[in-house]
Amino acid sequence: MPRQASWRLWVCSTGSRTSTTSTGSSGSSHPWQLSAPTFRSSCLLIRVLQVAFLLPTLIIALLYCSILFLHIYRYRRPLRDAYARHFWDGARYTLALLWSGHGRVWHGYEVQGLENIPDTGGALLVYYHGALPLDYYYLVASCLLHKRRLIRGVGDRFLFMVPGFKILTEVFKVSPGTVQSCAQVMRDGNLLAIAPGGVLEAQFGDERYRLLWKKRLGFAKAAIEARVPIIPVFTQNIREAFRSVAFGRGLFKRLYDKTRLPIVPIYGGFPVKLRTIIGPPIPFDPNVSPSELAHKASTAVEALIREHQEIPGSIVRALAQRFNRT
Repeated sequence: MPRQASWRLWVCSTGSRTSTTSTGSSGSSHPWQLSAPTFRSSCLLIRVLQVAFLLPTLIIALLYCSILFLHIYRYRRPLRDAYARHFWDGARYTLALLWSGHGRVWHGYEVQGLENIPDTGGALLVYYHGALPLDYYYLVASCLLHKRRLIRGVGDRFLFMVPGFKILTEVFKVSPGTVQSCAQVMRDGNLLAIAPGGVLEAQFGDERYRLLWKKRLGFAKAAIEARVPIIPVFTQNIREAFRSVAFGRGLFKRLYDKTRLPIVPIYGGFPVKLRTIIGPPIPFDPNVSPSELAHKASTAVEALIREHQEIPGSIVRALAQRFNRT
C-alpha cells in the first residue's frame, strides 16, 4: 500500500523542530506530535493574530507621518510667515485630505447630518469613544474640508505625554480642558468635541455599545456656561474597526484605576463600514441643570446607537456592510 506523508512537530527538551517523516497508518504517535491539518491551522491562527495586532500600529504610524509633515511644513516656510495669522491652515487642510482619503478608501467613511453642525458660533459635540477614536479624526477632516471649520478637541492628559504628539495637539487645538477653558473656547465661537466616556469607555467598552460616562458633568457645565447647544454624535461600527482585548479585564481595570493610563491592548484595523451620524442639536436652556443636560446628551447618543447600530456589534457583519454595493 502507498505510504502517506505527514508533518510532525516535535518539541524536544532543547527546543522545537519540525520534521517531515513518512509513516503508515499504524505508525506510533508522540504526545507532542501535531498532525498536518493541526499544524497548518496553528500557523494560520498565528498569522491572523499577527495581522490583527499589527494594523493598530499602522494607524499610529499614520499619526506620526502627520506629525512629521507638520514639522516639515513649519520649517519649510520663511521665518517671517511664522507670525502670520493663518500659518497652519495649509497644513491642516493637507492632513484633512490625507485622513479623509484614508477613511474613504479603507472604511467607505460617510458623514450623515453634517448640516447639524452650525456654520458659525460655538457648539459642543459629544460622542461615543471607540477603542481608537479613528472616527474623530475623520470627522475633523470632513468638517474642515466641507464646512471650513476646525473642531477642537479635549484629550486625556496621557496624550500630552506621548513623544512627538505636542505639535499635533497644538496645530489641531486639542487640550486637556477644564470647565472654564472649554467654556471659553466655545464662547469665542469655536466648535469643541468631547467624549465624556474618555479613556475608560475606550478601554472597557465593548460590542454592546453601552455608554460609560458614569456621572461626569463637566461637559454639561461647560456648555451651560458658554450658552451653546450640545450636538450628539455616534459612529456606526466603530467598535468593529478596533477592539480592546476581552481577557484580563479585571486586572486591567485595577491597573487603570491606579495609573489612569490606557494599558489595555487593542487589535483590529479591519476595513469595516464606518458612518458617523450627527444628531439634531440640544438647544441651550438656561433652566436646565448640568445633571439634566448630561442626561439629555447621553439619552440622545443612546438613541443614535439604537437607531444606527445592530447590537451586539459584529466584525463580519460590519465587513459585509463595507463591501455591500446595494
